[in-house]
Amino acid sequence: MNATLSPRRLVLLVDDDAILLEYLSTVLKHAGYDTLEAASAPEALQRIAEREGDIALALLDINMPGMSGLDLARRLRDHTQVAFMFLSSVDDAETARQAASHGAVGFVVKPVDAARLLAAFESALARADEIRQLRRTEANLNAALAAGRETSLAVGLLMARFQTDRNTAFEVLRDHARSNRRKVNEVAEQLIAAEELLNSLHGAFAGRLRSK
Repeated sequence: MNATLSPRRLVLLVDDDAILLEYLSTVLKHAGYDTLEAASAPEALQRIAEREGDIALALLDINMPGMSGLDLARRLRDHTQVAFMFLSSVDDAETARQAASHGAVGFVVKPVDAARLLAAFESALARADEIRQLRRTEANLNAALAAGRETSLAVGLLMARFQTDRNTAFEVLRDHARSNRRKVNEVAEQLIAAEELLNSLHGAFAGRLRSK
């Protein structure tokens, strides 16, 4: 039986130096990655708009004409889920500090040799994967907490409306959801929305009566 091959990870390379861009692509392809190339920040943003969900990591040159790598990094950090590392011709504490403050997961200095590039790249990719997992876990936790709050509020509404205990209210809510093949929190959301609408209408009616 043939072993199942892992899918190749897709990397976005951004540099205005065409020769270096080709070199980076060749090194990473030989190491088992697929690459997208962009010669400028605007071109990189177009690539990301087309393939954001597929990009495992972006390697950004810091010094580019027009929109710099730092400017591009801010756009990625604030508006996308694409993790990125920096490529710089300057090796000093201030550049490293800027890279970290922009949210980079790695940093490599020119001139780049294949071994050093791959070591830095694989370390950055591992960190990017950790961050993605943390984001997924946080999103799942927030969704669960939100669903729990909605269900708890809906149970409270049922308890007040029908003068019943919490367990009975929850069981009625759950059974109704099951019989309609829906999630409990979806029914809870509908119940809360209906209660808010009734309260709003009650206030409108009260206002009409006072004005007469």
